[in-house]
Amino acid sequence: MFPIRDHNPSGRTPIVVYALLLINVVIFLAFTPMNDDQQLAHFYQNWALIPGEVYHGYSLHTLISSMFLHGGWMHLLGNMLFLWIFGDNMEDEMGHVGFLIFYVLSGLGAGAAQIAADPYSNIPMIGASGAIAGVMGGYLLMFPKARVDVILIIIIFFKIFTVRAWIVLGIWFAIQLFGSAAMNSAEGGVAYWAHAGGFVAGVVLALPLWLRQGGTGFWRANEGHPPHPETKYRLTQSSIPKVRRRR
Repeated sequence: MFPIRDHNPSGRTPIVVYALLLINVVIFLAFTPMNDDQQLAHFYQNWALIPGEVYHGYSLHTLISSMFLHGGWMHLLGNMLFLWIFGDNMEDEMGHVGFLIFYVLSGLGAGAAQIAADPYSNIPMIGASGAIAGVMGGYLLMFPKARVDVILIIIIFFKIFTVRAWIVLGIWFAIQLFGSAAMNSAEGGVAYWAHAGGFVAGVVLALPLWLRQGGTGFWRANEGHPPHPETKYRLTQSSIPKVRRRR
């Protein structure tokens, strides 16, 4: 089950979101042709975040560069989908420069959480997931009742339905916490501590904006939604016919 779109258009063109999407795709396409394992390992050694090195004061630039690297098409597309869904409304509220700063700081918070969880790890960490987790955390604080379409896939059947943002993002965060407790560092290929840390960083960083907007008064004024009319989709459910039980 994962989100595919929201019902909440932004009031301005999210140029920073577009730029981040473009940069991530271009960088991925640039290093994807590296077929030699040794060459790829050298690339990650220079640009991926390795907690043990950063903990000892080396390769500090990788705190930033690692945010723009991805390990495969599914890794890239999944992250970009989440950024596309949740990023535009946050940029709308924060402004272009404010959102960019928020995104980078969320990514730094994610990296710091992963380093704190396993400061001697030599496993390279890559991906925009931590920064995007921050966007999701900020979105949860600002728009808890926004409507998000999710797709539920069970083997060959699928169904699209609409739920509140707090349900989608709350479940996602709970999964990261469970994964953090169940696994060590980036074992299994997922940096759960980075995800959880980025999410918490996003909530904390968005808190001053939420308070300036009126806090709970902002929720009441907009019923927990972004302050724009909702988008209505003609097709929000799957086309699989319902089979009624005979009596």
